[in-house]
Amino acid sequence: MEDTLDMRLRDELLALLGADELTPTDQPPDPTADGDLLDGVAEWGAATTPAGAFRLVPVRLARDLPLITRWMNDPAVAAFWELDGPEAVTEAHLRAQLDGDGRSVPCLGVLNGAPMSYFEIYRADLDPLARHYPARPHDTGVHLLIGAVADRGRGIGATLLRAVADLVIDHRPACTRVIAEPDLRNTPSISAFMTAGFRFSAELDLPDKRAALMVRDRALRHLL
Repeated sequence: MEDTLDMRLRDELLALLGADELTPTDQPPDPTADGDLLDGVAEWGAATTPAGAFRLVPVRLARDLPLITRWMNDPAVAAFWELDGPEAVTEAHLRAQLDGDGRSVPCLGVLNGAPMSYFEIYRADLDPLARHYPARPHDTGVHLLIGAVADRGRGIGATLLRAVADLVIDHRPACTRVIAEPDLRNTPSISAFMTAGFRFSAELDLPDKRAALMVRDRALRHLL
């Protein structure tokens, strides 16, 4: 059984990797008439995880700005997000998404009713990132930070990443892949993505960092 699974996994990986173009797209695809670019994140509902019920709740500035600002000022978070400072810094980052066209949705990650993480769900194929890797239509990206120090380093990140990737795949039928691009220096983050069923695809030279391109494939979701 294990040999059969290994063969299936190897064959499907090769097929998927072979389907990618060898060079990135020069420009992100035109969003055209997609309507809601992320298929109603607010309506996705809760996911059942080993840690409890998890839900993505789109950010409301009046409610959430102080909490997210506090998280951004944690030195471990600021080292990679680079959004430490007064509330105005975090507010500008959030407003750019909230006032945009919907290609990126900032969310609180709420576990068992308590906000404990911050996610950005975004259309990777419509993002400048698409200039740096062979993007496919409806590729959906994920950014994550864990807010509470007590929730770090014990597998919660991987659990939530798997849950979020599954929510994307379940609620975005046109999306065949969930994408992430953590800083290559952030080895705990890369490890969490791999534990969550993402595969390391490539190293990317982005304008602000050297990143690991992590990919969770719809076709492999039940194998990894």
